[in-house]
Amino acid sequence: MSECASKSCGCSGAPVLTTETETETESRVVFRIDNMDCPTEEALIRDKLAQLPGVAALEFNLLQRTLTLTHNLPSADTLEDALAAIGMHAVRQTAASGRITLLHISGMDCPTEEGLIRRKLNGMEGVFALDFNLVQRKLTLDHSPEVLPQVLQALKSLDLEARVIDDADTGAELAEATKINWWPMAVSGCAAVSAEAVHWLNGGFHWTVAALALLAIVSGGLPTYKKGLIALRNLNLNMNALMSIAVTGAMLIGQWPEAAMVMFLFALAEIIEAKSLDRARNAIRSLMDLAPQSATLRQPDGSWVEVPAAEVPLEALVRVKPGERIALDGEIVSGSSTVNQAPITGESLPVEKTENDPVFAGTINESGSFEYRVTALANNTTLARIIHAVEAAQGSRAPTQRFVDKFARVYTPSVIVVALAMMLIPPLAFGAAWLDWIYRALVLLVVACPCALVISTPVTIVSGLAAAARKGILIKGGIYLEGGRKLAVLALDKTGTITHGKPEQTDFKKLGGGEQSVRRLAVSLASRSDHPVSQAISRAALEAAAVPVAVANFAALPGRGVRGTIDGQLYHLGNHRLISELGLTTVLLEEQLNTLECQGKTAVMLATEREVLGLFAVADTVKETSRLAIADLHALGIRTLMLTGDNSHTAEAIARQVGIDEACGNQLPEDKLKTVEALLEQGSMVGMVGDGINDAPALARADIGFAMGAAGTDTAIETADVALMDDDLRKLPTFVRLSRTTGAILTQNIAFALGVKLIFIALTFSGHATMWMAVFADMGASLLVVFNGLRLLRK
Repeated sequence: MSECASKSCGCSGAPVLTTETETETESRVVFRIDNMDCPTEEALIRDKLAQLPGVAALEFNLLQRTLTLTHNLPSADTLEDALAAIGMHAVRQTAASGRITLLHISGMDCPTEEGLIRRKLNGMEGVFALDFNLVQRKLTLDHSPEVLPQVLQALKSLDLEARVIDDADTGAELAEATKINWWPMAVSGCAAVSAEAVHWLNGGFHWTVAALALLAIVSGGLPTYKKGLIALRNLNLNMNALMSIAVTGAMLIGQWPEAAMVMFLFALAEIIEAKSLDRARNAIRSLMDLAPQSATLRQPDGSWVEVPAAEVPLEALVRVKPGERIALDGEIVSGSSTVNQAPITGESLPVEKTENDPVFAGTINESGSFEYRVTALANNTTLARIIHAVEAAQGSRAPTQRFVDKFARVYTPSVIVVALAMMLIPPLAFGAAWLDWIYRALVLLVVACPCALVISTPVTIVSGLAAAARKGILIKGGIYLEGGRKLAVLALDKTGTITHGKPEQTDFKKLGGGEQSVRRLAVSLASRSDHPVSQAISRAALEAAAVPVAVANFAALPGRGVRGTIDGQLYHLGNHRLISELGLTTVLLEEQLNTLECQGKTAVMLATEREVLGLFAVADTVKETSRLAIADLHALGIRTLMLTGDNSHTAEAIARQVGIDEACGNQLPEDKLKTVEALLEQGSMVGMVGDGINDAPALARADIGFAMGAAGTDTAIETADVALMDDDLRKLPTFVRLSRTTGAILTQNIAFALGVKLIFIALTFSGHATMWMAVFADMGASLLVVFNGLRLLRK
């Protein structure tokens, strides 16, 4: 799998922290570009700076909005001017030695706290970048070392408890549930209802009403008032500040029962929302809980002792009993069993495991007992990497989320200005009643906060990412989860993707020299290559008792074959394309090749620079799941295309078997890249599916790159846009359906949240909306969009 970080939204790594480090010929400079949010700006900057002579490399981190440039220009001022010319507000980072610190903030639940923290820390000297993960209550801080105590003190002044997360912390420890004390809420609710009842029975104001209202506000609303005062002190008009102003205003104009009910409903809704968000956190926590905390380890004296999984070293021997979960990644050394790998790969059926087979942490040993050698420490297992990838993906803003964040920054202040105008203009200009219009302005303040709009997107994206991970689909960011619904064309590699990738030799024909001599030369070259076709030829030759000999100057010829020198003679072992390039094809050979290729077989020839010595035919079998997956993709309206280095006849034969729309054979890595680029020029969203190094350029260039069979493969998990944890292509239509469902829920949530706002703004102007109705609608909308987003976890 290729390095895809260049097209991710910055979630693949931390920003570069050194600013201008000099070498003899090159310098590095880091810019923070506040209006660089998405790949659109990245492409604009790439096009502009690529024109400048002296620019050696560009490294983008869209999440942190940083650009690291390697250049040999006399001054970085030229770079700043070029960025300014395309409207990019670039600020050169200070030369301080930076550091990345991860903080866990227990009281950070929603965008209200995020906005407060941003306002507090953004202007602090030595703080370079902030990356929020509200669902996991984490803040990634890019800062100079000496500023950390000031940051912690600033958070404390916001009444937010923060602690530094170190390597010893586990995700399960950090994903604690929200603790609720229900007694104050019960008192507040009873007092608020009683105030309404007394007010109604008494036909107007009575001191009992005020007393009950104050009791309701104090018992249920003190946390809101406390947060509101902190927000106002920091010039941040968040929901807590707006609610505090509205409730205080209601009391001042004599609306005591309404003030009490508003505060109770708001506090109750806040609690329910916090508990709902716990559900999204638990989706990740459930992944963390898959791997057991202990393992049965073999001791030097041969005894077996149960020890914490975190203390098990590499190469240690671990025993697993029937029914146990496997604690660490490893390779079986003795015994056999069937293992349920669904938690990692999403496979529905258990997999037979025997000696030398890999096993993964978090999977379930169903029947036999076996011993395995540990190949990854507890913090680096496949499961741990999946959890890390899912958590990192939460931090990347999906396109819809970026839109919502930008909208909210404009919407809230605009509504507050309108509320002030509503309070002042009618009484001053038209002699309207002050108390009436002040009340309407207070109602509008309650409506002002776009809580439902802002919270819906991260909850929906996290739910989608967690749901995909449960199915063995690892999505590396919200941008890909959203983008999947727009896929129009999907290009697929053949070997190991559509086929099993384990071909067998079916034909052999000697064309020159002795039969055993040809086999011996072929196996000598084939055994040096890890390509499945070479391995098939090597196995067949070894079975025929051919003994390999030493090869000098061995070289792989990508998309063609291999070559090497044996006993002073240069030999080639390669495909039809290689033999054509060597000019060794004849009419008779072409006929033989066409016959084999029309049968769906791959022809490989052994040749010197003067003649072809032997002809081998290798055939791969198509996965049954490939046929089903391609049919499913077509049902979703996605066009399919197969790209393979095999000849055109073989490509077309395999394509017919599985129902692929179009097949392109004789594709070198650069040819696959050109094909993908041509598809992109048509304006469609293009995906590329592959599992080999030959697919790397095309995978990197496609809008979404899919890595096949990523379980246990570090590189695929680290760099893929979407990693399918097993080799089942049916996960592709599952991913597309999940993406479409996620997109539909995001659209529903945004439309509903905005619709509720517009309705209540209209009702407020007409005088038909009351304050408690506004709270009920606003927080009710927040809860509904959260619950709607959480539906993805049940699918």
